[in-house]
Amino acid sequence: MKSYQEFSEIYVYRKFVDFRKKINGLVEIVEAEMNLKAISDALFIFTNKGRDKLNILYWDRTGFVLWHKRLEEAKYVWPKKIEGEVIHLSTEELGLLLEGYDVWKMKPHESLKYDFVC
Repeated sequence: MKSYQEFSEIYVYRKFVDFRKKINGLVEIVEAEMNLKAISDALFIFTNKGRDKLNILYWDRTGFVLWHKRLEEAKYVWPKKIEGEVIHLSTEELGLLLEGYDVWKMKPHESLKYDFVC
């Protein structure tokens, strides 16, 4: 079993998902709606309408793995105003999301670009 830090790509599906879908239904969403290959070195993250559960799907070389996390009292902060159906996350952002942070509002300092240094 791999750790989430080992994946090259992490994608969040912005719409809420009926978690009765399980693996086959989530694979269908990845390929038909997200236009991504489910059999890849990527994690695919989904939440339910109540935002108290996450399903994380990935291919592990011999089959699909589905991680499920349920919060007992809190809710995950989920993106609302981001364009498109698919959002790309870094491993650091996924770690923060799993810990309960609002990764959609966190912004790093603006990158500085200079032509020369005095």
